Amino acid sequence: MNRSVELSKEGAGREIADGVQVFTTLKESVERSQAELIDTIKEKQRETEEQAEGFIKELEQEVSELKKRSSEVKGKTGWDLGVARESINRKGIITPSPQEGFLTIVLRNENEYKACAGPRVRLSLKSQPEKVGVFVDYEEGLVSFYDVDAAALIYSFTGYCFKEKLYPYFSPHLNYGGKNSAPLIISPVNHTE
Repeated sequence: MNRSVELSKEGAGREIADGVQVFTTLKESVERSQAELIDTIKEKQRETEEQAEGFIKELEQEVSELKKRSSEVKGKTGWDLGVARESINRKGIITPSPQEGFLTIVLRNENEYKACAGPRVRLSLKSQPEKVGVFVDYEEGLVSFYDVDAAALIYSFTGYCFKEKLYPYFSPHLNYGGKNSAPLIISPVNHTE
């Protein structure tokens, strides 16, 4: 009986030792898994932050470029803007006029605005437009030009009978040794019907 009790004690001791070993191994495994999980989360967070920083830099660069471009459609000394019939002559010197299929306005010498209405019509504008909107009503035979920022009419060609397609017509005009080197920028227009 004593021997049986001793064997039972030894067995219990071994079971306790084995249980402690299993528990210790399990605890170490959980701690290792927890550390790996924390490292993985930290690595993903670092990657996300780096990606976000890259996006932010790209956006800042885009904003900077847009501001630069915005400060440049400024400082133009000459341009032509309007619409043209599909059948216009595209070769040689072009003199925009309704007879030639062009309904345009032009800027010359930094502040001289004219409508190319056969004989050119000098336009008296209160301010120099930085954005010019072009509105075409094909059925009514109307092409109007607006100072977008001032919401003011610049000039309208009326009473035309359009029988073919119209296309945008624009020219940044001559460079004049860099004086007129700024680009013309085409912007989308939001409108309601």
